[in-house]
Amino acid sequence: MATTQRLFKLYFVTWNVATKHPEQDLRQLLGLSHFATSKELADIYIIGLQEVKSQPQNIVLDIFFEDPWTKSFREALKDFDYVKLKTQRLQGLVLNVFCLRKHLIHLRYIDTQYTKTGLGGMWGNKGAVSMRFNIYGINMCLVNSHLTPHDHLLADRISDYNTIIKDHSFSVPDTTKIFFHDYIFWIGDLNFRLAEGLAAKDIDALVKQDQLTVLLEKDQLKITQRNGEAFAELVEEKITFSPTYKYEFASQEFDLRRRPSWTDRILFKVNADVYEDIKLKAVQHSYKSHPNYVQSDHKPVSGEFEIVIRPAIPDHGIEFSPITSWYVEEENVVNYRFLGNARSCNGDWIGLYHNDFSSIDEYLVYEYIGRGKTESTSDSQATSETINFSDTAVRSPGMCRLIYVAQRGDTMGILGMSDPFPVHRRQT
Repeated sequence: MATTQRLFKLYFVTWNVATKHPEQDLRQLLGLSHFATSKELADIYIIGLQEVKSQPQNIVLDIFFEDPWTKSFREALKDFDYVKLKTQRLQGLVLNVFCLRKHLIHLRYIDTQYTKTGLGGMWGNKGAVSMRFNIYGINMCLVNSHLTPHDHLLADRISDYNTIIKDHSFSVPDTTKIFFHDYIFWIGDLNFRLAEGLAAKDIDALVKQDQLTVLLEKDQLKITQRNGEAFAELVEEKITFSPTYKYEFASQEFDLRRRPSWTDRILFKVNADVYEDIKLKAVQHSYKSHPNYVQSDHKPVSGEFEIVIRPAIPDHGIEFSPITSWYVEEENVVNYRFLGNARSCNGDWIGLYHNDFSSIDEYLVYEYIGRGKTESTSDSQATSETINFSDTAVRSPGMCRLIYVAQRGDTMGILGMSDPFPVHRRQT
């Protein structure tokens, strides 16, 4: 019997922010309106940034602290009930994935990776960052890359691409490589230019005459794909927007000291026939630039997709027992049971969060499973466990939630989330 088919919406943004700080309202870029309904919202946002300001002396700090761009996107999305899953960063390269809260407990095997290609692989100013995960019976890989610049260094861009697909390796069996996934989306400042023969002023004139097809015949990326040298495995929707680079800062006019080109791209691949019960498919509904964003010499590019998922495929997790109250500065007990074949593993943890948390990193406190505070009981129906949270877990009243995170080596998954519960101070 065929698996029930359902569509899942993805929204992509790629933007080289030229080391600037966020200044403009990001909601238009994200396609957000306060009048949007839940049916209109994307299920997941994928935001790839390049040239986020990064100083060599701050490389360690960059790993642990949220950059201003990530914070600004998170602030814009949290009003619509999105939660940041993870940030993967390599110097100026940043990949963020935000998911509607209702989908969190269906995420499994979240894994991240990076590949350096700058200075022959020694430096991370160029390269790729990525994230892969399973959700609703399918898996996907998301890649954000910044390749070698300059018109004449096409061979280096081709080499960068092939280095990334060779060196990128995940720890999830059967999907260790980028192209082993059901869905692959590759975004970023790919830095492909127009082949020689046209001066900057000629390109500008053709753009103003809406002769984009003439220019795209000279696009290095499309030529490279046709020749099978790089990106040949991926496809791209028709480009109907002006070149995205290079612009005068604070302007919608090209900086004609460089030849305008489409450096900022969104490509994808679907391995459509990997399951016997359903044919996978991705349909792209929009592909556009956003010229009114003027603080960078690049224009951001967005793309909206609908993909086929398999919601009938079970993703066994845990169920928290209802928590009617939680007391400040007292030890509190949490009960939960495993569903289906889900089981605890060394490294799993339960985090306590404010009810309105907007990032998986925003836990107030967490307790590891099996570290002396967990009790387990089993019967023929399910395995149940009890874990104690210390009296220092939360210091002030409010509404909170619990999240069970399965930490399996380099991967993580969200096995369960409690309903909101009140935190009280006991009356004396």
